[in-house]
Amino acid sequence: MTVYPLSFHIGPLAITGFGLMVMAAFLMAGWVMARDLRERGLNDQYAWDIVVAAVIGGILGAKLYYWGLYPTWDALFSRSGMVWYGGLIGGSLACILNGWRLKVPLRLTLSLTAPALAVGQALGRVGCFLVQDDYGVPTTLPWGMKFPEGLPPTTAANMARWGIEVPPDVSPFEVLAVHPTQLYEVAALLLAFGILWWLRNSRHGIGWLFGLYLALSGTARFLVEFVRAKDDRFFDGFTLAQLVSFTAIALGLYLVTLWWRQDQLSLTGVKALEPLPAEQRNQRTGKQKRKE
Repeated sequence: MTVYPLSFHIGPLAITGFGLMVMAAFLMAGWVMARDLRERGLNDQYAWDIVVAAVIGGILGAKLYYWGLYPTWDALFSRSGMVWYGGLIGGSLACILNGWRLKVPLRLTLSLTAPALAVGQALGRVGCFLVQDDYGVPTTLPWGMKFPEGLPPTTAANMARWGIEVPPDVSPFEVLAVHPTQLYEVAALLLAFGILWWLRNSRHGIGWLFGLYLALSGTARFLVEFVRAKDDRFFDGFTLAQLVSFTAIALGLYLVTLWWRQDQLSLTGVKALEPLPAEQRNQRTGKQKRKE
């Protein structure tokens, strides 16, 4: 199957599938957190405060992480280089600082963001597929996909440049079918989102859900990396992302253990989470009460 990237122009503005899906990811994550807050009887505006902080911190973190791997000015200012783990670190720090500013307990913020991160990450990987980045190694499986305009194209020459073995009789210009690893991660992360959403009201300590997210997403990335087309295999064939994934899994399991027991958090005095008056809630939803 041959697939081409999704992109179009609105006047001079170039629109890519990745940009659209990143926007959808943040909006979907905000909606998920807002719904969770409403179900808890809390002010859902805090969800959008988290989204704003995550956008700023996530973009800065992703670009700085990429710059650390490829220290050039082009790495900082190009449209590429939106590395997930850098975005997670930067976005997490921004959200933690925002929660501290609003005096919201850290564990509650972590718990709210767990399902939202999973679904947002899944949509982001759809964006990677739409621009044909982060694909896998060559495969003969029936669902293998050719990306003739990928970043870069899946040619035999590009595979060989990454140290991936290619049969000697294959032309260096031939476009090869590869594992659609972006879609593998999408499936794994949507499954993780379903698990996290189902368990969000379970009788465990507040914050344990974030640990479970780290363990699930880290496991998904660790496994997918085995069939990713990459040139950063340092640790006996393992990639840098797998090392980070292993760290995320270990931290996640630690947090699950730490916050496993059910407990309560006091939200007294946290103005950012105080429910809006009924009249304001009705105005925001467009459902004003009729005056009798």
